[in-house]
Amino acid sequence: MKNFEKMLYPKQLKKGDTVGIICPSSALPTDKIELVKNTIENMGYKTKLADNLDKVFAGYMAGDGEERAKWVNQMFADPEVDAMFCVRGGDGSSRLMPYLDYETIKANPKIFVGYSDVTNLHMALNQTCGMVSFHGPMISSNMINGLTDEETASFFDTINAESDFDYQNPKGFDIKTLKGGKATGNLVGGNLSLLSASIGTPFEIESEGNILFIEEVCEPMSKIEKWIFHLKNAGKLEKCRGIILGQFTKVENKEDPSYDENQIVLAALKDLDIPVVYNVQSGHGKPMMTLPMGALCTLDADEKRISFKVER
Repeated sequence: MKNFEKMLYPKQLKKGDTVGIICPSSALPTDKIELVKNTIENMGYKTKLADNLDKVFAGYMAGDGEERAKWVNQMFADPEVDAMFCVRGGDGSSRLMPYLDYETIKANPKIFVGYSDVTNLHMALNQTCGMVSFHGPMISSNMINGLTDEETASFFDTINAESDFDYQNPKGFDIKTLKGGKATGNLVGGNLSLLSASIGTPFEIESEGNILFIEEVCEPMSKIEKWIFHLKNAGKLEKCRGIILGQFTKVENKEDPSYDENQIVLAALKDLDIPVVYNVQSGHGKPMMTLPMGALCTLDADEKRISFKVER
């Protein structure tokens, strides 16, 4: 997929359309299912629910890999379903990857929203299926507690974009420059641990010629170090055209707080001249803004501007 060809934006989501509610990673408590359903219906949409939302397998997955992939495949194949919202992340998405029906997915592009463990599916939809997907809020993790006006605007403006647009951080959060410069490429990436784990598999992150987005949550700085340098040693950083650092939520270096994820990235890039920005508010924190994964992105680190091309 190096240097994507035209990436397909799925059709817009309109009131009265049907949202498929899926659980491709960890399960949801049974008593939350009705709340999840009502949250989407109160937005003005119909719903179809996968039947594994509260099924627990091995203590941390919503069914085995084949069962979870089955529901992703069915929702893409179902002509009544217009979009798919993941209820949550968690663990286990790596197990479902071989069972995805990539031809069916390619033939039925739809809005697909999630983050965290859902990173694996973004890579598949972008890199294998040539489809834009959305790194945005999930139902149980974000929506049931209410989105802010800015989060809501970011979500709907991004999934329903009609023309090229600039990403906007919420008020009070400035995009910051780590390394200057300007570059254009398709936006790829997601959760750092998943990006690192993908290397060596048929589904590994394809950074060459692209803009790499990275976020992480609840990990010690030693693991951030390991995963960033895994990307570097695998050639993923030298091949990308730019890097966008999202939220690194509850990521601490208790031994030396001054040495954070930005310092690790700078160390990994010391011989590379590519633009890097940070403090982009998408990831595991709040506010949670939405990014179109796979879309053609222009990153101007000097102007602190992130722009996206929309092709429908």
